[in-house]
Amino acid sequence: MSTVLVVEDSSTEMEILTACLQRGGFNVATASSGEEALTKVGNIKPDVIILDVVLPGCSGFELCRELKADALTNKIPVVMCSTKSTDMDKFWGMKQGADAYITKPIDQEELVRTVKQLVKG
Repeated sequence: MSTVLVVEDSSTEMEILTACLQRGGFNVATASSGEEALTKVGNIKPDVIILDVVLPGCSGFELCRELKADALTNKIPVVMCSTKSTDMDKFWGMKQGADAYITKPIDQEELVRTVKQLVKG
């Protein structure tokens, strides 16, 4: 079973994303900050990372850049998941190395479908 790391500072959003992904057949690990996410990525080696853009400390954009610049984590697909929904936000997310960009409120079917596609490679 594939593991997804969800990086989200809102406990409500975290619960929604976790339940949705578990129903989709994934193991889910969680982190509420970029710093916590970096520690967990090293420990659990997730198959996909879902990143909120607005996080305490470093932003999801910064974290995505950091993950994609590191040889140990640059192959892990990243899905940006944010209320920031303009074309420029999406463009910027993809420019940071994100493999997909989903806006909130999330379409749960779209999220599961996107993660499954990224796990398959």
